[in-house]
Amino acid sequence: MTRARLLPLAWLAASLPVAAQAQDGRLDLADGADTAWVLAAACLGMLALPGLALLHAGQVRRKNAVSAMLQTLLIAFAASLLWIVAGYTIAFGDVGGGWLGRGNAWMLIALGALRAGTGIPESAYAWFQMAFAALAPALMAGAWAERARLGWVIAFAALWSLVVYAPVAHWVWGGGWLAAGVGTLDWAGGLVVHTTAGVSALVVAVMLGRRKGVAQGAVTPHAPLLSLAGAGLVWIGALALGGGAALTANDDAAAAILATHAAAAGAALAWLAIERIAGGKPTSTAFTTGLLAGLAAIAPAAGFVSPGGALALGIAGALVCRLVLPLLRRKLMIDDALGVFAVHGVGGITGALLTAPLLSESLGGVGYAPGMNALAQALAQALGVAVVLAWTAMASVVLALMVSLVVPMRVSEDAEREGLDAASHGEQAWDHD
Repeated sequence: MTRARLLPLAWLAASLPVAAQAQDGRLDLADGADTAWVLAAACLGMLALPGLALLHAGQVRRKNAVSAMLQTLLIAFAASLLWIVAGYTIAFGDVGGGWLGRGNAWMLIALGALRAGTGIPESAYAWFQMAFAALAPALMAGAWAERARLGWVIAFAALWSLVVYAPVAHWVWGGGWLAAGVGTLDWAGGLVVHTTAGVSALVVAVMLGRRKGVAQGAVTPHAPLLSLAGAGLVWIGALALGGGAALTANDDAAAAILATHAAAAGAALAWLAIERIAGGKPTSTAFTTGLLAGLAAIAPAAGFVSPGGALALGIAGALVCRLVLPLLRRKLMIDDALGVFAVHGVGGITGALLTAPLLSESLGGVGYAPGMNALAQALAQALGVAVVLAWTAMASVVLALMVSLVVPMRVSEDAEREGLDAASHGEQAWDHD
């Protein structure tokens, strides 16, 4: 047989493994552009974690700056590890009864070539969702700043990520009963991240009690520049997570990013205006608080509403959060140190409820799902809020008490007076009086 005749046979033989590979599913069928976008969005979204750590460190007193930053980062790392071990499969494992994902992805050992319903590998999807899973418990660190014991913080946040966050993520994002049966919508974590973290923060703040020597639950931030830098990173992270939640590089991602920025800008400026009208000054604290309120409010709606609707939503979130914050601190005397519930919790709830009317096509929204209208969607959003509130509050109380049986929740009075940087970590960010 001549060499010329052998060439077609050689080509056929070389192609057989490829054909077999395509048939048994081992060929990478992922969309390269979508995969690259989601991976990049996840990495940029992770910037919110060091940003949050800087924000917390700048807003507390100097003697607690290291503690605030370290607690935030350690919580995020602990939640990330548990996400790999069990959190992902609880939240996004195969759907069974709609309450918890099945245990098909423990330790992320058996991940599919593609995440169902997407064009990206399941490993990329798990990485993207890890950013939300790490951010949610880290938000709570601002509530118990300056008085919570490190061991209790890590244990509580770790259990919380499995008992509170992962089940709620399954109900809303993982094909669970709230999304599939009720129709509750949450684009980028208004319910799953901000509401759960805010409600748990309030519960723990009440259980811990007030800080010693702090009037009306607020202190003057010792490093406003740190807070501003941290808020900037949180803002970038929120833009990435909002766009990445589309799971594809298309108009939905661009619209979500645009809406997120519009809401953040509107809320920050609205909060500054409120402070000025009330006779105060346009401080960095007002700017960062307004920015965070806007990001929380737009999170549930980012991919569903128009930029104009997002702007209105951000301003509404700033107004509601601004009303609630002094109510909690001065009237109810609850020492949520950095206002986690009033900003993230109330902002997320406000956004979730206002998503329903802003979905209307007449207001530039994407419209309602088949069989849904404004009233039905409003009821679905309200039920979602009520369920998440109830479960989060109940589970947080139980977890906090369970962990406190092993590790006390609060540091000693001497340690609190000295500052957690020196008392708990033996180091200080700056010298102080």
